[in-house]
Formats: sequence, structure tokens, C-alpha cells
Amino acid sequence: MAGEPQADCLFCKIVAGDVPATVVRETDTTVAFRDINPQAPSHVLVIPRAHYPDAASLAEAEPETAADVLREAGAVAAQEKVADGGYRVVFNTGSGAGQTVFHAHAHVLGGRGLNWPPG
Repeated sequence: MAGEPQADCLFCKIVAGDVPATVVRETDTTVAFRDINPQAPSHVLVIPRAHYPDAASLAEAEPETAADVLREAGAVAAQEKVADGGYRVVFNTGSGAGQTVFHAHAHVLGGRGLNWPPG
């Protein structure tokens, strides 16, 4: 069920503390941790503690939590000292967009030039 922990979800296991991660921030509704395959000098994932398969379903069901994820993305950028130089927040939605873990999450990337278009 959406919003409930899923036994087969890697990010739910991180939230539960069953799988280790390098956590950089936590709130009542979010967890932020370093990506294991960083694409920039600073690459942190911000996830809701509640399980939703993608950002759209999270925003539909829990708009306040979706806002918390975005707020924490900004806080991560500041903590990582990439906010002033510029950073990117990315939500991949669906396998065609590169989503590999189907638990909503924001990638916060910074610390290098980020070209446009991405890819």
C-alpha cells in the first residue's frame, strides 16, 4: 500500500536502518544520504520516509511531504556548500527516465558545472 514501508524496497530498508547509508540529514518526514554512484562531487538523495513509487504519487497523496523533500534538498545544498555556486534537483520518474529505485527521491547534485540539456 502506498505510504507504507515495502519489504522489497531498498530505500524503505535505509529508512528502517536495515541497510547502511551515509546519512547527511534527517527530519521527521525525510532522510538524506549520499548516492553510492555519485555523478557530481556532491550527490545526495533526499527521500520521504513514507513509501511512494515516484514524485508524482507522493505529491498527490502527501503534498506537505513532497514540499518537505524540496525544502530538504535546499538545506542539503546549503550544508554541502553548493547552494551559492548552483545545484540541480532531479526527480527521475519511471525506468525510461532512469529511475532504478521505485521509492520517490530527489537527487541533489552540485560542485561541478551542470550542462543543459542533461543527459
